[in-house]
Amino acid sequence: MDGNQEAEGQKADVIVLGGGLSGLSAAKLLKESGLTVVVLEARDRVGGRTYTVTGSKFNYVDLGGAYIGPTQNCILRLARELGVKTYMVNETEHLVHYTKGKAHPFRGPFPPAWNLLVYLDYNNLWRTLDSLGRQIPAEAPWTCSHAEEWDNMTMRELIDKICWTRTAKDFARLFVNVNVTSEPHEVSVLWFLWYVKQCGGTRRIFSTSNGGQERKFVGGSGQISERIAAQLRGSVMLNQPVVRVSQNAEGVSVETLTGDKYKGGYIISAIPPGLTMNIHYEPGLPPIRNQLIQRVPMGSIIKCMMYYKRSFWKEKGYCGTMMIEDEDSPISMTLDDTKPDGSCPCIMGFILARKARELIHLTKEERKQRICQIYSKVLGTTDALQPLHYEEKDWCGEQYSGGCYAAYFPPGTYRQFSRALREPFGRLFFAGTETATKWSGYMDGAVQAGERAAREVLHAMGRISSLEIWKEDEEDQDVPSKPITASFLEKWLPSVPAFVSMATICTVFISAFGIALLKPSIQVRLSR
Repeated sequence: MDGNQEAEGQKADVIVLGGGLSGLSAAKLLKESGLTVVVLEARDRVGGRTYTVTGSKFNYVDLGGAYIGPTQNCILRLARELGVKTYMVNETEHLVHYTKGKAHPFRGPFPPAWNLLVYLDYNNLWRTLDSLGRQIPAEAPWTCSHAEEWDNMTMRELIDKICWTRTAKDFARLFVNVNVTSEPHEVSVLWFLWYVKQCGGTRRIFSTSNGGQERKFVGGSGQISERIAAQLRGSVMLNQPVVRVSQNAEGVSVETLTGDKYKGGYIISAIPPGLTMNIHYEPGLPPIRNQLIQRVPMGSIIKCMMYYKRSFWKEKGYCGTMMIEDEDSPISMTLDDTKPDGSCPCIMGFILARKARELIHLTKEERKQRICQIYSKVLGTTDALQPLHYEEKDWCGEQYSGGCYAAYFPPGTYRQFSRALREPFGRLFFAGTETATKWSGYMDGAVQAGERAAREVLHAMGRISSLEIWKEDEEDQDVPSKPITASFLEKWLPSVPAFVSMATICTVFISAFGIALLKPSIQVRLSR
C-alpha cells in the first residue's frame, strides 16, 4: 500500500519502523502470533540495505546485501520458509592476491607467504585477533575485562602492535576495509574484535567456501523482503519517513513526513541507529541512547558489477576472487557474480572505505574505466577492458541508509554505549542488524534482531516468558558448516619478535659454544 493513501489514526498492535529485513522479520513473527502490525518504510520499496534490480542485460543483480553462508541459520531458515533457494559462489579455480604490481594465484581464505617472517606475522595476526575476540562476550561486550583498554585503541594501533612486517600490516588494513567498510584508524578495537568474533572468527568472516560469502540467493536477496511484504497484505506503508514518535502509559503514536498518523500498543525501530536522530521523541530518549545515536556512522561502499561476454578469468584458471592491494586501484575485493547457470558472466567488486569517499566525485563512466583497467592488470588480459555492461550502487548517497554494510563504533564509544543498542525505552523496542549478537552486519543478523525484538514485545504483552525471547536456530542441514580448526604449527609458531629473540639467543649460544670448543685448541697451539 502506498503511504500517500489516507491512514489518519490507523491502529495496530505493533508499529514497525523500517521495511528492511529486520523490520519485516519482526512484523512476520508478530503477525504469525496473532497480532496486527503496520510497517512504515521511508523508501518507495522494501528491502532496506538489500536491493535486487532486474534488467535485460543482467537478468537480476543484488546491489546491496547478498551473501550468506554456514552458521547463518536465521536467514537460511527464513529463506527456506519463503521458498527462496541458494547457490554456491564460484571458488573452484585459484583466487588472486595482487600486491606490489604482481598477481599471485592461491587457494584458501588468506594469501600464502613465502617469506618466513611474513608467514609468522600473518599467522600471529589471525591467531591474536581470534584469541582476543574469544575474551569478549557476544551478548555483553562491555563486560570484557579489557573493554576500556581495547575500546580506547584504534585498529590501526593494534595492527601496528601485532604486526612487524609491512606486508602483514597492509593486508590487515585490507581485512578491516573488506569486513567493516571502514579504515583501521576509524574503528574501536573492542568493537572490531567483537564484530569478527560474533561472525565466527577471522576465517569464517573472510572466507567464501565455508564462510560468510559462500552462497547467494537464486533470483536475488530482495525476494526475501518482497515475499514477507506480500504475506503482510497491505500492512506495509511505503514513502512514509517517520518524523515523530510519542508514547505514554496507554500506547504509542507515530507521525510521518506526509502527515499520516498511526496508533498502537508498541513500536519496534528497525532503522540504523544514526538515522533515528531525524525523529522527534516524546518523551525524549534516555541520555545514553540519545548520546549513542550521535556516535555511530555508517560504513562507506560502492558496489560494482562488471558484465562480460564470457568468463575469461576462468579460462586463465582464476575463480574471480581478487584481493587487490594497490592504492591506485578503486577496487579492493572481488567475487565472481556469474549466474548459477553460467549466464551473465560478471565480476563484482567493492570500492571500500577511504576509496569510496575519494571516488564518489567521479562519474559512473570514469569509475567503470578505472575498474576495467585494474582488472586487466590483475588478470593479465585485455578482455577485461571490453565489458558488455556495468552496474553500480553508491550506498554513501542513500538517504535512508547512510552507508553500508552497517554502523561502526569509533574509538572510545563501544564500551559505554553498546549496552544501549538493544535496551527498550518504555514501549519502544530496537531491532536492526546492528543490534544482533551473531552475524551482526549481515542479513542473518538482521533477521535475528528483528525476531528477538518481536519476542520482546510478546513478552511485554505477557504472551511469552523472558526465557523465550532469545532463541538459537538449529544448523541448516542444506548449508552445513565445517569446523574451523588451527593446525599444530598455527597454534605454536612464534611471532616475529619471539622468533628474532630465539634466533638471537641461539646465535649467542652457538657463538659461545664455538669459542668454548676453540679454547683448548688455542691453548695447545700457544704451548707449542
